[in-house]
Parts: sequence; structure tokens; C-alpha cells
Amino acid sequence: MASPAEKIEIENFTSPGHVYRVDRVKYEAMRKALLAVLPAAAPGLTVAEAKERLLPLLPQDLFPEGAKAGWWLKAAQLDLEAKGTIEREASKPLRLHRKA
Repeated sequence: MASPAEKIEIENFTSPGHVYRVDRVKYEAMRKALLAVLPAAAPGLTVAEAKERLLPLLPQDLFPEGAKAGWWLKAAQLDLEAKGTIEREASKPLRLHRKA
């Protein structure tokens, strides 16, 4: 397991070429939870639906009572979109699913 202060570089789908350094442990916990709840095909889940489903999967020591989960969800979402792991649907509200 990574040390608590270890950082990881993530990308942002909406800002190509920009890299952000974030806490590795929190990012990996959110990434794992997000990928666990997103379906493999369209129409996928809204961000609110994904958050509701992944909150019980997050470690309480990292996200007590879901604290900061929204920020980490968005960071993981944008990074996974930039890497081509998940896709967004052209819908309102925005819907996400794992890339086939």
C-alpha cells in the first residue's frame, strides 16, 4: 500500500495536457469505487447516482461520512475520461459508463 503522503499524477478530460498531483491512496480508493459502480454500457449513471452507490464502498478512514467524496469523485471521473477508461454520454444530466 502507498504511504499516506505519496502523490499520483492525474489528468483532466476538460484540460488536456494539464497534470495534477493528488493523494494516491484517496485517488485509488475513489477510482476503485467508481469503476465498481459504473455499468459497462450506456446509458450509464448520472454523477449523483454514481456518488450515491459508491459512498458505501469508500473506506471510512479516508472519507469519514463521505467527506470530500464529491471532489474526489470529480477528480477520478475526469482522469478516467482523459485516459479513455470511462465515457460520458451526450445527455443532460451527464451520464457515465465504463468504456467497452
